[in-house]
Amino acid sequence: MPQTTLEEIISRQLQIALPRVEGAVRLLREGASIPFISRYRKEATGSLDEVQVAAIREQLERLTELEARKRTILETIQSQGALTDELCRRIEECWEAAPLEDLYLPYRPKRRTRATIARERGLEPLADLLQGQRTPSLEREARRFVTAEVPTVEEALAGACDIAAERMAEDDHARAALRRIFAREGVIRSRVVRGKEEAGVKYADYFDASAPLRSIASHRYLAMRRGEEEGFLRVGIEVDAERCTGELCRRFIRQGSTTRRWMEAAVADAFKRLIRPSLETEQLTAAKERADDEAIRIFAENLRQLLLASPLGQKRVIALDPGFRTGCKVVVLDSQGNLLHHTAIFPHPPQNRREEAAATLRTLARRYHTEAFAVGDGTAGRETLQLVRELGIEGVEVFAVSEDGASVYSASATAREEFPDQDVTVRGAISIGRRLIDPLSELVKIDPKSIGVGQYQHSVDQTKLRNRLQAVVESCVNSVGININTASKHILTYVSGLGPALAEKIVAYRAVHGDFPTRRALLQVPRLGARAFEQAAGFLRVVGSENPLDNSAVHPESYRIVERMAKDRGVSVERLLEDRSLREGIEPERYVDERVGLPTVRDILEALDKRGLDPRQPLHGFAFAPDVHSIDDLRPGMVLPGIVTNITAFGAFVDVGVKQDGLVHVSQLANRYVASPADVVRLGQQVEVRVTGVDTLRGRISLSMRRNG
Repeated sequence: MPQTTLEEIISRQLQIALPRVEGAVRLLREGASIPFISRYRKEATGSLDEVQVAAIREQLERLTELEARKRTILETIQSQGALTDELCRRIEECWEAAPLEDLYLPYRPKRRTRATIARERGLEPLADLLQGQRTPSLEREARRFVTAEVPTVEEALAGACDIAAERMAEDDHARAALRRIFAREGVIRSRVVRGKEEAGVKYADYFDASAPLRSIASHRYLAMRRGEEEGFLRVGIEVDAERCTGELCRRFIRQGSTTRRWMEAAVADAFKRLIRPSLETEQLTAAKERADDEAIRIFAENLRQLLLASPLGQKRVIALDPGFRTGCKVVVLDSQGNLLHHTAIFPHPPQNRREEAAATLRTLARRYHTEAFAVGDGTAGRETLQLVRELGIEGVEVFAVSEDGASVYSASATAREEFPDQDVTVRGAISIGRRLIDPLSELVKIDPKSIGVGQYQHSVDQTKLRNRLQAVVESCVNSVGININTASKHILTYVSGLGPALAEKIVAYRAVHGDFPTRRALLQVPRLGARAFEQAAGFLRVVGSENPLDNSAVHPESYRIVERMAKDRGVSVERLLEDRSLREGIEPERYVDERVGLPTVRDILEALDKRGLDPRQPLHGFAFAPDVHSIDDLRPGMVLPGIVTNITAFGAFVDVGVKQDGLVHVSQLANRYVASPADVVRLGQQVEVRVTGVDTLRGRISLSMRRNG
């Protein structure tokens, strides 16, 4: 029988047609990036999107690791002389980690156990008699095993039971049956550690809490785990022990057994001492992985929305990093985000130099022809925003900008490299202004975990989190497209096919030779070969190139298709791009050939329609309620404008301008059932909320987006 391929297993697991999986796996093994595969190799994958290709890659990595583990297990069992054809077949056909480890368990090197000691004392034949269950008097047989090391019959029988219990605990079929019971019927329960009630009051909701193992909410389990890690809670799985031991008795005790009493004792010991602890650990680990995956999924989606937030575009900006005692740091940036000037103003207590601060801002706005103000939303942010709005400078827009992660950037090696002569306060203000001009280009410089849009991000698997967030940044950068002549090395790092080393070389080459005149000129960069160019070219833009297609999402390998279209219309490529009416009658099917399929031709036409356009939504102004400044100003029933700042599994947090975000619980997001908050709101969305509760003592604000109460 031919061996099942990894592609076939992935096809079954993901319910994706085998040829599509095979195409994606081949490209992944060749080193192609997910954005490149999903955008420029649709014919090879049947138009799989990024999510599907990422799922295939994840399964491919998992199965490849499992394949290596199977080889190790087979070699280990073979070296013991215990590998049978049947066992080999079962291992080869196993593609799940837990069942595979069950098969390996009897052969795994172990520490010295009670069963090991019993074997050393010669009690294995007695265990065989016990499990044979046909001996009329096991006690009489046990007398033959009494020795100096085993001085009594009772000790001989106890040793035989230890061996039998270990054998039962290592039976893969029995473990699989109990694993199903744990998964279906297990309950995760948390209890407070005695004496820690007062110190652990923030976990009061989990002092005696439970939820089904199969359906516990991600945030609830991660909170329980955090409470346990901090020493306030104990977390475990409750399962019907009688049901589990009954299942083992059914499997191991025969009808009419002559050794039932001893077998039942061995079964109880096998479950309580050996099987239950290992399955509890396994199931808690699996629950943690599921909770991690859900938390990481939410974090990743929030990050995607933040990175793809609306940019102001290339406009001149004055950015303010607000403060009270230390004043507000002010920087002036040109349309490319370059620092032109910096100073400080002190409009708030204790200095209260408000008129002087207003005069400084008016002078700077006039001198540098400012088009927008960017005000950080941290300490004194609301007060500073009010000051800037009161300036009333015609034609100058005012925006509040999230400061999350700005302090991390300002103290980073990246910030020191960019602004070696400026202190952290200036760097922080620059970051705020640049976030307004282009959030994506600025936020890629900050560790995503520091941006503040996650849920229990420090409790989840850090490697998995880092890889997922890295993939999100890469996806966002490539979906927007990057101007090769203005991009920093930080954002170039995430372009398909490049990475840190090539990004450095591109920027260095540009510094010496000037702007790249065409996409093809990238091939002059040292170490940037044809393979990297193929991966990257479609995501890079050259504004003003001699070839107008260089400023589009059309890949250079497909320029010939556009040239044919232009020739068929009797116009130049430039004319075809300028006049949409010339493209409206083009039949995509006419341009399909052995190298290019219909999906690619349609993508080419779509790219021509969107040439030079930023796929992100335009930026809109926003203002908080003018008479609300602190939590003390809030009253139940108030209807206020707000901005969504974070999305979790249990709801969305909304900034209403009082320095403390309020929570719209998932049940209050709409007048209908909401399965996921992300189905209703997005990060940065401007919403209208109603105050339903204010807890000034704990600083909690409850909000609702439901209509009519």
